[in-house]
Amino acid sequence: MKQLRIGVLGCGTAAHFHASACRPSQKIKLVSAYDANYENTKKLADIYHLTASRNYQDILKSNDVDAVLIALPHFLHSDLTIEAAEAGKHILCEKPMAPTLEECDTMIKAAKKAGVKLMIAENHRFLPAHKLIKKVLNEGLIGIPLLVRGYEGVDETPDLSIPEHWKGSPEKAGGGVLMDAGVHKFAILNWMLGDVSLAYCWLAKQMIKLENKADDNAMMFMKFESGCIGEIVVSDTVFSTPNNRLEFYGTEGTILEDHSWKKPVQIFSTVKEAGEKRYQWYSPDVEHEPFPMYYIISFRHEDEHFAECVLEDKQPVFTPEEAKKAVAMVLLGYLSAKTGKTATLEDLEKVASTKGTRSIIEGLEKISI
Repeated sequence: MKQLRIGVLGCGTAAHFHASACRPSQKIKLVSAYDANYENTKKLADIYHLTASRNYQDILKSNDVDAVLIALPHFLHSDLTIEAAEAGKHILCEKPMAPTLEECDTMIKAAKKAGVKLMIAENHRFLPAHKLIKKVLNEGLIGIPLLVRGYEGVDETPDLSIPEHWKGSPEKAGGGVLMDAGVHKFAILNWMLGDVSLAYCWLAKQMIKLENKADDNAMMFMKFESGCIGEIVVSDTVFSTPNNRLEFYGTEGTILEDHSWKKPVQIFSTVKEAGEKRYQWYSPDVEHEPFPMYYIISFRHEDEHFAECVLEDKQPVFTPEEAKKAVAMVLLGYLSAKTGKTATLEDLEKVASTKGTRSIIEGLEKISI
């Protein structure tokens, strides 16, 4: 079977998860690596037996590279995607797609013009537990969803505490934790529940008081076009094992998910289709392991899907347009926080057409409660 040969641009934590997930893989072969910090390049290259490059253009020019993984700071995603597309390379780009909607559009346009595949590496879309939840919702086992709650908590304080580090910088990261972690939740909930019509958001700087850093904690309330209401809480100041949770409450049942459980999904259904499990909690078998293994599992499914799309000329199930929509949800939250009131999609569209969405993330470091 032919393998997709990938060059890695950016050798930080995300790149190591990708590399670990791809070893071994019948569909993927990582061949080279580049990072602005050559020590990072050498570390990844030595562990996974890659060619260590001192210049990323060498990877883009190489005939031995079919595609690139862009795992660089958010503000570089658009420019590197354009360069890679123009070089004829397929692109797997880490989330969030880009800090602004305009940059997302340029990435989509560049990939289409060059005739290459572009997929955003949203690993949550490929986690087996999330695929299971999507199936349960589609089958109507909890009826009509009325309320959803989502949470992600990690410890990013070491990087956020460095003034010159790109993490948490509105200019380089596109904001704080809502952009970095919230985009995961929006990508999932848009997929599972449809579009959001309005949102209200609170941002907080509770531990990282640096003047050039944005939110380290955030809470966003939203209403979906279906009528379902939701709450997203994300934190970069959680001093325990990284974790994610989702809760869905419907007219006919409940779904609870916690990544720290060995069986991560619990279901309670009152519909007859639940069969003998009706009126009782049950946990279906699904491929999963607590942190850090659920990262490896989801990255493997994600990366192999990308390889299949290139090798078999298929479109990604998580499209660039969906990735852009997840960024739009983050910007909707930031717009609400800056104006101090509920923001609608119409409000976001108005800002995009007049000032541009870069205006939303400018000055975020001054917005907090």
